[in-house]
Amino acid sequence: MRILLLTHAFNSLTQRLFAELTASGHELSIEFDIADSVAEEAGDLYRPDLIVAPYLRRAIPESIWRTHVCLIVHPGIVGDRGPSALDWAIQEDERDWGVTVLQAEAEMDAGSIWAEETFVMRRATKASLYRNEVTEAACRAVLKAVERFASGNFVPTPLARANGRGRLRPLMKQSDRAIDWQRDDTATVLRKLAAGDGVPGVADHLFGESCHLHDGHAEATIRGGQPGDVIGRRETALLRATVDGAVWIGHVRCGKGDLPIKLPATLACAEQASGVPEFALNGWWAASGPTWQDIAYREADGVGFLHFDFYNGAMGTQQCRRLLAAYRWALTRPTRVVVLMGGADFWSNGIHLNLIEAAVSPADESSANIEAIDDLAEAIIRSESHLTVAALPGNCGAGGCFLARAADLVWARSGIVLNPHYKNMGNLYGSEYWTYLLPPRVGEEGARALMRHRLPMLAGEALTSGFIDACLAPEPAAFRVEVARRASALADGDDFAAKLAAKRARRAQDEAAKPLAQYRAEELTQMRRNFYGFDPSYHVARYHFVRKSPQSWTPRHLARHRNPGWKVPA
Repeated sequence: MRILLLTHAFNSLTQRLFAELTASGHELSIEFDIADSVAEEAGDLYRPDLIVAPYLRRAIPESIWRTHVCLIVHPGIVGDRGPSALDWAIQEDERDWGVTVLQAEAEMDAGSIWAEETFVMRRATKASLYRNEVTEAACRAVLKAVERFASGNFVPTPLARANGRGRLRPLMKQSDRAIDWQRDDTATVLRKLAAGDGVPGVADHLFGESCHLHDGHAEATIRGGQPGDVIGRRETALLRATVDGAVWIGHVRCGKGDLPIKLPATLACAEQASGVPEFALNGWWAASGPTWQDIAYREADGVGFLHFDFYNGAMGTQQCRRLLAAYRWALTRPTRVVVLMGGADFWSNGIHLNLIEAAVSPADESSANIEAIDDLAEAIIRSESHLTVAALPGNCGAGGCFLARAADLVWARSGIVLNPHYKNMGNLYGSEYWTYLLPPRVGEEGARALMRHRLPMLAGEALTSGFIDACLAPEPAAFRVEVARRASALADGDDFAAKLAAKRARRAQDEAAKPLAQYRAEELTQMRRNFYGFDPSYHVARYHFVRKSPQSWTPRHLARHRNPGWKVPA
């Protein structure tokens, strides 16, 4: 079928559905929901068999839902209505939740039901649940609903006859989210922070200044101060006392104006945070109890597992340098294989655009950041003592994809989305040695096509193209088990020495043909044009990305119906 995705933005769920529906043989085009007239025009141009709306912030106008069948993806159980479904579910500590696909009608979220899927609520942030459980349930439900629509004989169930336990709930306001530091226990504080992450955050104060709090983590042992006091810091996070313990705050939005930037807490409040006691961890080993730790190492069966759970997968200059130090240390351990695990939601999305935007000179910070991530990629490429694996449990984008490809092997969880291209960020050229790493995997023409494509691909497609080496179990726990089993087999294999020798020989041969330094110099020459050249596209794109500027148009690589020469197939 010809399916139009009508969406507020090309977010993680929309990307996944785009890739899944395309893989199922449907023809897809996308229109951002900018205005009624724009959406109406998209319908006239594309003449879709079906409209699917994965992510909207307003109701579909009657002029569209009376003309086309429009299926809304609602992140709530049957009967749940309102714009803050997941927020309320987390804050009210629901044990299970779901996704409902319903038909757009006059009353918002009250249309007939085409499909529903449920899941067990994990103790996690709204953003993490959305990227994982909600996305998986939405994929199952949408694929089921599309199949039912295509059959032509399915009759959706009116909401009034659905017997759902959900109910109409209002938009969650900051007064509903507010933390009472003198009364709320740690569990309550964490639920409120989780329900507001990553949008809109929880309105509060730090060091007497208004801000929005994000990225909360429990602390098992450190205590002190009065409830609400900032009692410690560690790297980029601040520790606040609660009535029965303490919580780490990883990120905040401070400052006046309409568009303050979300930043790591100790950087957003740098002057005040410098006077707070530091609670450094003892090296890179994974802590035994709940705490905030963005880089953590563990070992098992001759394998070192290096986790780096950076918020939203963004890797700033200092984070890259710290991770490089941790990686070099991991190579000194008595192991044979090092597995780079990334974080649960993202493996990596490359350089840290928010920190770059907040810098005195964004161009200089862009340059420093890309040099730092290149240093890390080079260290992985040049590792001769170990076999290396990048194990991707979560989505991966831009430079993060090529940082992963720097490892000997890349294993991805089935269902994750990869965006191995840079051009969407203002025609950024990219580095991380992609010009060295990519062509041997997919061929010269394949590399050019992939970098021009600018569309997401599922792990299965990445495996078929040769970009990754294995597509493993879709369930996160099963994925981790399979990664550990495979890595242990690599370390224990009788052919380990032969594989390591072959790796060294290939690297020596490649270096003789063209040194890594030359690849890097050529890439950075292009990058400096992005950072310092006459074309401001990268800086403009970054500005709008960081500040979440409303979309003013749909890019042509997404809206195929707006490309010159587009004609509806006969």
